Amino acid sequence: MKVSVIVTTYNRPSYLKKVLEGLAFQKTLPDEVIVADDGSGAETEDVVRGFAEKASFPVIHVWHEDKGRRAAKTRNEAIKKSVCGYIVILDDDCIPDRRFVYDHIRLAEKGCFVQGKRVIVGRKASGAFSARDANSLPALLKLAAGFSISNSHHILRMPFFPARRNRKLKGIMSCNMGFFRDDIFAVNGFNEAFVGWGREDSELGVRLFNYGIKRKEHLFRAICYHLWHPSYPRESLQRNDMILEETIKSGVYFSPYGIIKKH
Repeated sequence: MKVSVIVTTYNRPSYLKKVLEGLAFQKTLPDEVIVADDGSGAETEDVVRGFAEKASFPVIHVWHEDKGRRAAKTRNEAIKKSVCGYIVILDDDCIPDRRFVYDHIRLAEKGCFVQGKRVIVGRKASGAFSARDANSLPALLKLAAGFSISNSHHILRMPFFPARRNRKLKGIMSCNMGFFRDDIFAVNGFNEAFVGWGREDSELGVRLFNYGIKRKEHLFRAICYHLWHPSYPRESLQRNDMILEETIKSGVYFSPYGIIKKH
């Protein structure tokens, strides 16, 4: 199965570089990487270009003008550019474990999307934390002992542990999510009515549920390491909560404000 990894980014070139290095270090390499850029400056472009020159797989940079946080729109633009049957969404603050792509492939199942897990890297540790650290059990255990990471149970490798399937909305995070391309097009991608931080991933999850897709997750597979950064402004959260509630009440699965615009 061929896999596109989409990395959402905005003006965090040092973190993005670490995430891309993590993708180059995969046990199973992605078939393409698409950087979904929400309007970053030239430094991010330089990072993507430099990575693309060395990568053994195609690297595409999708950019639009900075008009505030429009993560839904930039992800949709990247999804449209993708050519693989399976898509994994990752953020520029989430360094993947070296079995990240391999695990997403192994967990992929018709009728499901995969919700990956994340280990939280603390503020003091995030600056020096690298893809090498993400794949060193001694380094991770040392950080866990010093309370520099949380959710540290995810660092254990127990692939035999059973995956869970549910329709739980809590904990849906598009910083680590995998789905079949046909399914994301069936619900018309992310809802671009979401501007500013919050809830666009939850609303996508609701529409996938409404379409008949279950959530699948594994406590010890498809892991990424979330680097600390200042919180996003949340002035749009109340409005975004209202959009989410409307979708929950309506039971719809197709957004008119998604990949294909309905006028």
